[in-house]
Amino acid sequence: MSALPKSAIAQASQPFLSQFIAKVSPDAFVDGADAYGQIRDDIPVAPLLKQGALVGHVFITSDFVGTTGYSGKPIHSMVAVAPDARILGVELVKHYEPIVLIGIPDSEIKAMVEGYRGVDLIAEAAARGSAHDLNIISGATVTVMVIDDSIIRAGLKVARALGLGDLAAVVAPEHNFEVNAEAKAAESWMEMEGDGTIRRLALDVGQINSAFAAMDDPRAIKRALTEPAETTFIDLQLALVSVPGIGPAILGDAEDRNLREWMKPGEHAIAVVGRGLYSFKGSGYVRGGIFDRIVLIQDDVTVRFRDRGHRRMGKIAAADAPEFVERDLFKIPADSGFDPTRPFQLQLLVHREVAAIEKVFTTFELGYLLPAKFQRKIVNEPVVQAENPTVELDAQSALWQRIWESKTLEIAVLMTMLTVLTIVFFFQTFVTRSERHYFWFRMSFLTISLVFLGWYANAQLSVVNLMALFGALVTNFSWQAFLLDPLTFILWFAVATALLFWGRGAYCGWLCPFGALQELTNRIGRALRIPQIQLPWALHERLWPLKYMIFLGLFGVSLYSIEQAERLAEVEPFKTAIVLKFMRAWPFVAYVGALLIAGLFVERFFCRYLCPLGAALAIPARLRMFDWLKRYHECGQPCQTCANECPVDAIHPTGEINPNECINCLHCQVLYQSDAKCPVVIKKMKRRAKMAQPDPVLNAQIANHPNVKA
Repeated sequence: MSALPKSAIAQASQPFLSQFIAKVSPDAFVDGADAYGQIRDDIPVAPLLKQGALVGHVFITSDFVGTTGYSGKPIHSMVAVAPDARILGVELVKHYEPIVLIGIPDSEIKAMVEGYRGVDLIAEAAARGSAHDLNIISGATVTVMVIDDSIIRAGLKVARALGLGDLAAVVAPEHNFEVNAEAKAAESWMEMEGDGTIRRLALDVGQINSAFAAMDDPRAIKRALTEPAETTFIDLQLALVSVPGIGPAILGDAEDRNLREWMKPGEHAIAVVGRGLYSFKGSGYVRGGIFDRIVLIQDDVTVRFRDRGHRRMGKIAAADAPEFVERDLFKIPADSGFDPTRPFQLQLLVHREVAAIEKVFTTFELGYLLPAKFQRKIVNEPVVQAENPTVELDAQSALWQRIWESKTLEIAVLMTMLTVLTIVFFFQTFVTRSERHYFWFRMSFLTISLVFLGWYANAQLSVVNLMALFGALVTNFSWQAFLLDPLTFILWFAVATALLFWGRGAYCGWLCPFGALQELTNRIGRALRIPQIQLPWALHERLWPLKYMIFLGLFGVSLYSIEQAERLAEVEPFKTAIVLKFMRAWPFVAYVGALLIAGLFVERFFCRYLCPLGAALAIPARLRMFDWLKRYHECGQPCQTCANECPVDAIHPTGEINPNECINCLHCQVLYQSDAKCPVVIKKMKRRAKMAQPDPVLNAQIANHPNVKA
């Protein structure tokens, strides 16, 4: 979950608002506004002033809701809201979204956020956040949806907290909860993360340096960590293992029984695991002392953990659990007033040495709310609450579900395309029987892939997706981020399935919009009689490894810096040609133009030699379970028809098809049945014709035979 700095013990790091408020001029929200007031003590909101008069309130969305974007990092937006609960303006102050950093013009971003000016939060509350029109930027759908969701939800929280526009306290029923001992946790660590059974706080070096840089003590900046900003500072995970259904799933049955024996009646226990540069226990800890880097907070309850309430934890029972350097169990005393059914936080204290014996401190909080299935609730009479708390996981789930509902037509078209393509592959002999009909079918399908999947839906897969997936798997994996883009999610699922049946060709040869663009432009070039260049086989074979080296290079850089790898991934022309439709700075357009011009002479030039995504998909291509492409014994020896006509030269002179390079265009299957080009078929046809010809001599002998009646 998102890391929100809270008040610290000695030197405090401030909320995000204090970090960014000086970077945005007051008149960016209201003409004539000239100052901000002091940030409130109760919530991170500051008054917006015009000649001393209050005209609104400003806040940062990340101080109130989770704002994790497609990059896996928070998107910080500064919002101003008027006393009547209307949004006065929005400024995008900091983010890590690669499409916005590199590809989207600043003018489009300003136009998008300008659209929130005047949005009525009272109407949004009544319509559950859907009363306004959402301005989607081409190529940045996920980013815009996250920004929109955070602006509206954070705005409603602030408006209710301040009583703006009569959006005061929320009336909700009071619930008394108890632990549901019958509920069982999922067996997978990934699923437990996804449903909130396990909660996570992931901090990198960049976030820690930023937190200390925001402090008043300048010495903290001078002692900044020197590791790369993306280096994991701490990956902290938490679970309430005293809940009967959770303990066995994480600890295993034997250790869970030991935990029950260790706990006294009324006590609870949490499991805390961690890895990274920073230890949540600390090297200064001694037996009999206190763990001074973590503290549990629930409303007015504060629990500090001591040696007598601590045990080392054994191996995690879930088979897919990551490796953690630290694994520990902590007991919560029965007399502490802790309620396992209410939200609580584990506060992590982070220190930095600024002198020989001086340190400054800041804290981060890992929030936890026991999932609903582990609770039984009793509804009493309605009471007035300060706010009806929304579980972030539920809100994020609602966001991706809303996105899927809005993409119903696109999803239906994509599923139809996948169904048609599957039928083509299963019945390829019938489909490729007519060369002319098959040619126009393929050109039509590629046109749909380019126009609909590419230019309309922006469903262009990229090696960046793979790097983001790998980064999520080794850090803070969540299905939520990937579900935010339904077409990309469906395509990746289809690609993973197709790899087992047909290799990489199902995507590269049929569903890749840029691949379709290359093939269609090459066909136009052929119609204009542009000469086709066939590279010598020896050179062609030595150029193949280029794309694998590019992919491995990008993957290696991503382990060091995902942001740098995303920038280097511009070797893929997809963003310029497909997502942004060539509306980009001239060097990017010139690069794509050069590739397409090369493709006029060498069909699918980029696919053959430079595509890192194709290389990534080709690596597991040999895992496919079936070999669907039919061949004759004569293929390659002596016949070279298929090898000479293969659009990407994926057929060796000896006749073998290279599965790493084949794009499953099925042209070789057209030739396999051709009675005009395939020597084997032509030979069979001549033999059949010869057998069918009448023999006059033989017929006369049969007619004059004595056993034949007249």
